[in-house]
Amino acid sequence: MRVLVRRCWGPPLAHGAGRGRPSPQWRALARLGWEDSRVREKPPWRVLFFGTDQFAREALRALHAARENQEEELIDKLEVVTIPSLSPRGLPVKQYAVQSQLPIYEWPDVGSGEYDVGVVASFGRLLSEALILKFPYGILNVHPSCLPRWRGPAPVIHTVLHGDTVTGVTIMQIRPKRFDVGPILKQETIPVPPKSTAKELEAVLSRLGANMLISVLKNLPESLSNGRQQPTEGATYAPKISAGTSCVKWEEQTSEQIFRLYRAIGNIIPLQTLWMGNTIKLLDLVEVNSSVLADPKLTGQALIPGSLIYHKQSQILLVYCKDSWIGVRSVMLKKTLTATDFYNGYLHPWYQKNSQAQPSQCRFQTLRLPTKQKQNKTVTM
Repeated sequence: MRVLVRRCWGPPLAHGAGRGRPSPQWRALARLGWEDSRVREKPPWRVLFFGTDQFAREALRALHAARENQEEELIDKLEVVTIPSLSPRGLPVKQYAVQSQLPIYEWPDVGSGEYDVGVVASFGRLLSEALILKFPYGILNVHPSCLPRWRGPAPVIHTVLHGDTVTGVTIMQIRPKRFDVGPILKQETIPVPPKSTAKELEAVLSRLGANMLISVLKNLPESLSNGRQQPTEGATYAPKISAGTSCVKWEEQTSEQIFRLYRAIGNIIPLQTLWMGNTIKLLDLVEVNSSVLADPKLTGQALIPGSLIYHKQSQILLVYCKDSWIGVRSVMLKKTLTATDFYNGYLHPWYQKNSQAQPSQCRFQTLRLPTKQKQNKTVTM
């Protein structure tokens, strides 16, 4: 292993176009008194990792495996920063770090050790310029989208929610004050598997991102020198998902939009609607096949969005959307109920009590949450 002493006003780590001028990173380091820092020009690197969730856990696993690989000598030191959690076990990154006996810090504590490069994956906190400049090679971000599309904290959810057919992972170098705007070091695209959930897509992207991160670290100075600025066109933002997002808008949303919403957030926050003044959660949505749609009970109805019918043969609740029907296998009212349970306990008694009422009067209605609740309850993926 070779360790060199380099002055920050000397030649930059990664030469660009042969100009030999110090990079902005080096000039900033000089201003902060890093003139005599011990900077490594090649692996093994000292890495400080910032992360929280399952996506980040996969990147940390890859870094740890590289550190354990004595032959390759890619990672010399690996320490972890995560955020506090209400769960006694902590977030997935903390769980893995504990299991692997890696040093852990809880944000905003970042330790006091010396590192060559930082790595961020699903951290959800803006890092200050002073912190970024503590790393001679800056901080890399493993981001699950094809930047500049879906900048922000919930890119995988919005990829599924908006029906994107192509996605990918971007390794970029972060910049202070704004999320996901730094230069791109590596980017790979993949097709979005049809009808995949956000959770399933996240698992695919986490493995891709972990492999890309290791590839960048193997040629870090060269990767940094070849970084390209993000294009200004095509930028979109992926904000946190609020509880209000889970409220189905029967009059406005098509069946395809509702299914995309279910695949995007259904595993973390159930879709919600209103039935007879009560909030009801839709737990298991299914597509309705053509044989069910041909049932005379459906074709003969006045099609009002939210209209609700129990289909005995397939044992599902059928709900009419803006354009077509969706199927619901289970719901939660006071407790979890199958479609059959809901029919026997609630729907059938309503029909008996209101025998003269039109079927369209028995329907789900859009749930409108108070503005304050919308703002306070958010989910990040």
